[in-house]
Formats: sequence, structure tokens, C-alpha cells
Amino acid sequence: MHREQTKAIHAGEYPDPVTGASAPNLVMSTTFIADSDTVFSVEGLEEGNTWIYTRWGNPTIRQLEEKLAALEEAETAVAFASGMGAITALLFHLLKAGDHAIISDVAYAALSEITNELIPDLGIEITKTDTSDAEAIKKALKPATKLIYIETPCNPLLRLTDIALVADIAHHAGAKLAVDSTFATPAATRPLSLGADFVIHSLTKYLGGHGDALGGVVLGKKNELTPLRKKTAIRLGGSLSPFNAWLILRGIATFPIRMRVHQENALKVASFLEQHPEVKRVIYPGLASHPQHELARRQMSNFSGIITFQIERGKERVREIAEKLQVIHYAVSLGHHRSLLFYLHSEELLQTSFRFSSPAQLDSWNTFAGEGIFRLSVGLEDADDLIADLGSALG
Repeated sequence: MHREQTKAIHAGEYPDPVTGASAPNLVMSTTFIADSDTVFSVEGLEEGNTWIYTRWGNPTIRQLEEKLAALEEAETAVAFASGMGAITALLFHLLKAGDHAIISDVAYAALSEITNELIPDLGIEITKTDTSDAEAIKKALKPATKLIYIETPCNPLLRLTDIALVADIAHHAGAKLAVDSTFATPAATRPLSLGADFVIHSLTKYLGGHGDALGGVVLGKKNELTPLRKKTAIRLGGSLSPFNAWLILRGIATFPIRMRVHQENALKVASFLEQHPEVKRVIYPGLASHPQHELARRQMSNFSGIITFQIERGKERVREIAEKLQVIHYAVSLGHHRSLLFYLHSEELLQTSFRFSSPAQLDSWNTFAGEGIFRLSVGLEDADDLIADLGSALG
């Protein structure tokens, strides 16, 4: 079996049989010449059929899916137009009226919001739980529980969940485990090898790596994802553009190298912030001060590039800090080659995205976030330049 850098470059790719082109082709056609006996409905679609229509499948998108499956050591993958496209398709595939799902109480904001309202409105019961607490998950289980959905590290707290432990809990209850591993990436963690049934990534982040292409993916076993592609992905229509697939393929070629630099830079920047007099607290899985550092060391072979930190009067100082930054961009998103910083105010997030049902959940939020946190996505710039930029902005 090839090692990671070789897989990142070669998996899913092959020279063009007609032209001999070494780089993967960009196939922008929406439709393909079909055999005269081709059926018109997706019901007749079988995996491995010839190409018919790009919403059903496309050669460039398929090369990306094969590469991602190799990196994640999955049987197969289904790509989507965005990370939320992947999440939504998985939820609609697995859950129906009368079912129950346990969802991480702190997760990507759009997932939190869709499971606050839209999914429950369909007659699906949702319980929001601190998934770092195994006992809380066990207490939340019900006979109708079909899915446990976690993020590790979670967005934006960088709180971790023990994947192997939760997989065991899920399977004993007859439920599936889905893991959003966007922050960790396959460079750090392979959830399927720890017992997860599905892995989700926003390809917009580290795997694409350059901030220029939206994408998402669900990975897992063929017998699960073949019906997902047919009955949910194709019909919901969240199809990845072949051009974006081609851009993400390009980005993945340098993915393992980039992740090594993201981690190296983040460790240096996190250590600097931890010693800065204006900084109250730094959360980074690679620091010994992270509350779950031992789990991080056991579950992650790369600590990734996301840091959160608290300062006094964070909300009052955001504008001043944003205006002083010269290298780091004050912007949302993460996992790009350039560094990005954004402030997340606790009061606002707790009114819009996150709904806690117990004092313990609020306590966990306060432990990690306080009144608000800066989320810093450490890029590939020289670490000393990032440190100087933050030092100047913080004062």
C-alpha cells in the first residue's frame, strides 16, 4: 500500500488513454453519449455504469472521490457541492419521521441550525449532547436512536470526542456513527478505522486548501453509500462542479505537506499566544494545556492548524485588531494556505446557533470559549511573520 504523499498525488488519477496527458482531465460536459438501451430514471443507475449526466456522475468528480477514499481508507466516497450538501444528504438518507438522533451540542453552525428547526419539523427527534461526555451520550440514547453525529475537534471550541468509545456506544444501541473530521483531516485521524460508519469533510477547508473551491464529501462502505448516491445525493441535486472537483484534486496533491506546516506553525503561534499578557486562554489540541491533550495525542497524528484564544474585552477590541492585521486576513472559513482570524461572540452564538439543555453543557462552553473566542486558522506563511502580526495587533 502506498504512503500518504504518494496516495495524495496518484490515487484516483490515471493518464488520459487517448492523449497520454499526465494531469487529470477536466470534463465539463453535463451530458454524455448514451447507449440506446440507457434508462431515463436514476432507479436504473448502477455503480460503474457509463457516464450519462453529470448530476449522476462525472469522470473528474469520480477521480476526486477515489482519491479521497484512498486517503481516508474508505471503500467509497460521494462528493457534493459543499460540506453542508454532504451533511444534509446524509441526514436525509439515514433519518425518517419517528427516528431519533444524537447530535453534538457544539458543531458547525449550519448543522446546529438545521437540527434546531428543519430536521425536527420533519418529525425527527434531535437531542443535542456534549459528545465528549460518554455518559451523557448513553443517557441520551432511546429505542428510536438511529444516528450519533459528532465533530472532533468540534467547531469552534476544539473540544474532542473519543471516536472509538462513541462508536462502541452507537453500535451497541443499533445506531450509526457519523464523524465530521473536517478540522482533523485524514492527516490526523481516520474515523472509519476507529469504528465510525461515515466520515464527512468540508473539502472547502484543508483538503482543497486554497480557499477557491466549495466542496463536501461523505465516505464509508459501498453498501451504505451506493443507495445514498442514488436516493439522496442525486435527487437533492447538491452536485459538485467538475471544475471545483479539479481544483480540489490539485489541492490534495500537496495536502500531506501542507498539514505538516499547518501543525508546525500552529504550535509556534499557540505557544506565543499562551505567553502573551493580553491573552487569557489558548485552546489548541497540540498544547499540553488542552483539557483533552492525552486524547488528542492518542487519536490525532497531526494537531491541525486551528487555534482559539480568549482576550479581555474581545468584542470591544475586534475592530481595532482587525484593522491592525497586515498578514492575517480577518475573515471566516479555515484550512486555507493563508491565515484567517475571526471573532465569535458567545452571547450571539448562544442566541442563534447553539441551544443547550443543561447547565453542564453551558459550563463546557464557558470553559472553552468564555465570553467569546478568536478562531485563528494558521496558514502556511512564515510563523515568525504571523507571530509579529498578532503581537502588533494585540499590543
